[in-house]
Amino acid sequence: RRGATSRAGVVLKAAGDLNPTVAKAASDALAGVVTDKDLPALYSLLEGMSSASDANAAAVQHAVAVAMKNMPVSDKAAAIASRMKTNESKKSLYYSVLAEAGVPEAVDIISEGFSDGTPSQKDDAFRALLNVQGMAAADRLLGIASGSEARYAVDALGRYIELAAQSGATAENKVLMLSGALDVLASNPAIGPEMAARLRAIVLGKVEQNKTFQGLILAGRYLDDPDGAVRQAAAMAVQNTALAHTEYYGPVVENLLKKACDADQSADSGYHREAVNKHLASLPKNGGYVSMFNGKDLSGWKGLVEDPIARAKMKPAELAKKQAVSDEAMHRDWKVDNGMLVYVGQGFDNICTEKLYRDFEMYVDWKLDAEGQEGDAGIYLRGTPQVQIWDTSRRNVGAEVGSGGLYNNTENPSKPTSVADNKLGDWNTFYIKMVGDRVTVVLNGQKVVDNVMLENFWDRSQPIFPIEQIELQAHGTKVYFRNLYINELPQIEPTKLSAEEQKEGFRLLYDGTNMHGWIGNTRDYVSENGAIALYPGNGGGGNLYTKEEFGDFVLRFEFQLTEGANNGIGIRTPLEGDAAYVGMEIQVLDNEAPIYSQLEKYQYHGSVYGVIAAKRGFLKPVGEWNTQEIWIKGDDIRVTLNGTVITEGNIAEASKNGTLDHRDHPGLQNKKGHIGFLGHGSEVRFRNIRIKELK
Repeated sequence: RRGATSRAGVVLKAAGDLNPTVAKAASDALAGVVTDKDLPALYSLLEGMSSASDANAAAVQHAVAVAMKNMPVSDKAAAIASRMKTNESKKSLYYSVLAEAGVPEAVDIISEGFSDGTPSQKDDAFRALLNVQGMAAADRLLGIASGSEARYAVDALGRYIELAAQSGATAENKVLMLSGALDVLASNPAIGPEMAARLRAIVLGKVEQNKTFQGLILAGRYLDDPDGAVRQAAAMAVQNTALAHTEYYGPVVENLLKKACDADQSADSGYHREAVNKHLASLPKNGGYVSMFNGKDLSGWKGLVEDPIARAKMKPAELAKKQAVSDEAMHRDWKVDNGMLVYVGQGFDNICTEKLYRDFEMYVDWKLDAEGQEGDAGIYLRGTPQVQIWDTSRRNVGAEVGSGGLYNNTENPSKPTSVADNKLGDWNTFYIKMVGDRVTVVLNGQKVVDNVMLENFWDRSQPIFPIEQIELQAHGTKVYFRNLYINELPQIEPTKLSAEEQKEGFRLLYDGTNMHGWIGNTRDYVSENGAIALYPGNGGGGNLYTKEEFGDFVLRFEFQLTEGANNGIGIRTPLEGDAAYVGMEIQVLDNEAPIYSQLEKYQYHGSVYGVIAAKRGFLKPVGEWNTQEIWIKGDDIRVTLNGTVITEGNIAEASKNGTLDHRDHPGLQNKKGHIGFLGHGSEVRFRNIRIKELK
């Protein structure tokens, strides 16, 4: 305990004492006194043992690892490799040293010893592998559990469950790993029924701790288990997961909760049932998650017929004929196997939902075949490519960026923000949400696409289709899908022009469902509940512009301010530069807020910023919707707020002797340009945006 390294020789000698009590005491004490200078003596002591199961082997192995602690990892690896090569029959004694020393190749070397060693070496390797931390060791242990006799399988699986639950992985990945343990328990008959049931209950307890949607579904499958303890664990996992997430609702969740209450035989089952009933009463009565795939056959799915635009042009008879041909190919290339939807074809083929979808959120598990060549797949949203799935090792095609990105985007982000894929051949989980033209993708618990606009691949001049099928893409390699669940979200009704405005020649610049006609900061400006909203939490600044340019026009819109909000309407502005000067800015401002008590008149809401001042006092209270019209023809401009003209004048006249803010405004000379919303770090909303161009 004093760390008397100078006395290491005394302890080393005692470790070889014939008296077993002395030898054990000395072996246990070695780690406190040895350094790298003592390694030769430690090697001799260790190699004098017959196997790692000898009484003091673990203590000596630990001492070797401690003696190496100040050595570079590469030197540790070289030193251990040298000893293993020098004394081949004793190499298994160093497996635990490799594990504790943190040698990167430890798992591979130990696993090789388990596969190819003598029975004694195999035992040594297995004991060492049980002590290795990290998911590389967990993967090997799962493999051992899957194909080994009970004496290895049970311990391997128990350790795997521990490593999975204790790992730093996301909750989604932990559930995927725990699902793998349940698969092994179902497939390895060497694990007896009693032990298998005990381990199933343990796994379901770990699933409960993570409280994910896919975990809820997984646990629900064990509510009919023949073992009472397993049914109870499944019931608690279902109940506690659902109660923790009000966003999990609908027929699937409700049915599982009712079934879980029936399976719950605990002393507190009455309280649990009361909590579940209260929870169900609070959930939405319409919509919610339903299954997209029954796990038994291809009901609800069809083959792919060309693209949405081509299908829309087909007459019913032509479409039906082509659909029959595609369905035949689908039944050839797509198979149902043990609850999975599997592509087994050779070419390029998509399987499609018979149902068409508008706004939705969905969950799906997927994996690419580890033996497949150039793994590539995807999920088409409303018939449009695609949320990308691929083998990240394919650097020649840029796959190193990871799966989940909107691969076919050209104007908006196409790559995921991070690589969140599990290794090739392992399962992954997508959560995908699509509202309007906006898509969010969460891969294995990491958000990799955040409310990004999906472009219409088939005709980029058009917005994304408002309603279409969902497709699972196969791209020439074997791919698996399972656990597909979808929740159709309340539909936002598109904004419509009044009959009067239609007659006058107005058209919509934003219909409340998509921002196809807009460019610029489409990250912070989002389409939400029929309005374009800017959230300061997303960054708060930046400008959003119409793709088109306009000269003379009448622009009408509604806007909603938050307290102290500051924005602006850019007109006749280019895409670069400060729109207030390189174009014109019509001020949008909560000018009644105390922080603006010292405003200049040309900064009031509705002013042509820095040029023509607006009247003050016509804004509605913060939080209410205001209506505004901007009329501009040549140099004449007029701004009407809530029915009152607050700004009117001639730009040329107002600036001929200098502007009110005494700054240069070259944009006043522009004859046309973009219309934009000019962010200044405030939360604002705009809706019902329409325009009439003047001749």
